[in-house]
Amino acid sequence: MISKKMENMVANSSAIRAMFEEGNRLAKLYGAENVYDFSLGNPNVPAPDAVKKAILDILEEEDPVALHGYTNSNAGYEDVRQAVADSLNDRFGTAFSAHNITMTVGAAGGLNVILKALLNPGDEVITFAPYFGEYRSYVNNYDGVLIAVSPNTVDFQPKLDEFEEKITPKTRAVIVNTPNNPTGVVYSEETILKIAAILEKKQKEYQTDIYLISDEPYRELAYDGVEVPYLTKYYANTIVGYSYSKSLSLPGERIGYLVIPDEAADSENLIAAANVANRILGFVNAPTLQQKIVKACLNEKTDISYYNRNRETLYQGLKESGYTCIKPEGAFYLFVKSPVEDEKAFVQAAKKYNILVVPGSSFGCPGYVRIAYCVAYETIVNALPKFALLAEEYK
Repeated sequence: MISKKMENMVANSSAIRAMFEEGNRLAKLYGAENVYDFSLGNPNVPAPDAVKKAILDILEEEDPVALHGYTNSNAGYEDVRQAVADSLNDRFGTAFSAHNITMTVGAAGGLNVILKALLNPGDEVITFAPYFGEYRSYVNNYDGVLIAVSPNTVDFQPKLDEFEEKITPKTRAVIVNTPNNPTGVVYSEETILKIAAILEKKQKEYQTDIYLISDEPYRELAYDGVEVPYLTKYYANTIVGYSYSKSLSLPGERIGYLVIPDEAADSENLIAAANVANRILGFVNAPTLQQKIVKACLNEKTDISYYNRNRETLYQGLKESGYTCIKPEGAFYLFVKSPVEDEKAFVQAAKKYNILVVPGSSFGCPGYVRIAYCVAYETIVNALPKFALLAEEYK
């Protein structure tokens, strides 16, 4: 008999993963070329050539026993952490050292590590809808309570008045995700400054520490020269979670890091707690080979021109068919308004054309669907006539 908590989690298992599995089923029936699967944010751009070279060089040059063994610190190799810190300092004018970096099993592992370090049962974590649905599970893992600010469907910048109202003495953390999954929106510097001011005000009012957790797997995927603010520069109690899943197209390798600045409240204890959490959650340390690879490839990036072409083609094609959506500034998702109020019914209707998209209710924003355009360009071109036929049903 499984636990009551897991009974609920199994019953509400990820709609994204379920849709991906449905895509595999349809591909067997109709052929993969006739299925238009936009469900999963799985990069379709290969890792840079430098990644393959780094793998081969490291395997050739490193002592295999040491390379595949545990790291001396649960935070990861010190030279890797220092290299990450130096790279951030060069890019953003920060002053981090290896001490501030904990290598993690992707951004998801990092979020679980920091929430384990921070939360007591009943503590509240605020996020802005639409949000990555797994946040609810991550917070629930440590008996916290996720509080969602309702979506602003005009431009998908956060509703700051509602945000301020929802901060209570139990608020322990706020999670922001920019560029955002599922909307592709980048939170503006003005928005970040206002969030920081609200948090400073509430910390003084309640005499508490409220941590701003910046979940950044899509930081490098920004288009048209859009700047993504680096949040530690705006608010002292900021913690950054990063992943190389998208920036280097390594989602299955599970490698990322946390940044815990010295300026954050109780930083010494928080850094120590994060490192212990990395161990006791069963991660022990981030994958050792992948740590070495990212150190060698810190200046490498995935070619986002591929995603940009997909973005432009899909956005223009859907608009011409009558769909409504904002043009994403980052990530690789379009968040499209459903032509009917019940977006789940629209998702089911799309399956008739072998189109697979994810309902917005999975992200706390019903009435919309998410389309992941990190697919082959041909998939988008071939899917657009099907989207047009689907739109005709609702005209």
